[in-house]
Amino acid sequence: MREHPPTAGSAAPATVRRTPVQRRSAERVERILGACAALLDEVGYTALTTKEVARRAEVPIGTLYQFFPGKDGLLGALAARNLERYTDRLSRRMAAESPRDVAALVDLAVEEFVAMRRAVPGFGVVDFGAVGREDPAARHLLDTELDNNTAVADRLWALTDGLLDPATSRLAGRVALECADAVLRLAFRTDPDGDPALISECKRVLRRYLTGRTE
Repeated sequence: MREHPPTAGSAAPATVRRTPVQRRSAERVERILGACAALLDEVGYTALTTKEVARRAEVPIGTLYQFFPGKDGLLGALAARNLERYTDRLSRRMAAESPRDVAALVDLAVEEFVAMRRAVPGFGVVDFGAVGREDPAARHLLDTELDNNTAVADRLWALTDGLLDPATSRLAGRVALECADAVLRLAFRTDPDGDPALISECKRVLRRYLTGRTE
C-alpha cells in the first residue's frame, strides 16, 4: 500500500502496525483487506470480527495482528486503500479527458465514485469511512485530526489543477463532499446500481454549488 501525502497539521491514524516490505507480506495484507471487504458486504461492520477476517483470508490471527491493531485498523486501511484507488482512477480519467471546467470535473468525480460503488467489494459499507457510523473512531479512519470527508476533500483538491479557488478549498470541499455523500447514499438505498435520477441530481447540485464558488 502506498503512503498518502500528509495533510499539514495532521497525521494518518495508526491503521497499519507494520508496513509490509516483502512481496509475500504485501500479498498477505492485500488478502486480509480483500477478505475484510467481502465480509463487510455479507455481515456489515457491526458483526465483522478479526477472527473471521483471518479465517477467510487463510492467515493465522496472529499474522493479522502483526499488521493491524484491530477492527478499526482494518476499516481504516480499507478506507485508505479505497481512497487511493479512487484518486488513481480519477487521475487517469482526467488525464484522458482533460476536463476544462468545474462541471466536467464534477461529472468525472461522481461517475468514478458510482463505478466503484457498483463494483468494489465492501465499498457500500466502507468507502472512505464507515458509512452511517458516527462515533469518533469512525469519523477519523483516514486522519487523526480531520474528519473523513475533509481529508478526502483535501486529497481531491490537489487534482483540480486550478479549476477551483484554493482560498475556499476546505470549506467548499467539505460542503460538496457532505452533499455528495448524502445524495449518493440515497441513490443506492433501494437500487443496487444507484438510482440514475438521483445520481444525475447529485451532479447537478455539485455543479451549481462549485461553479458558484468560482464566480
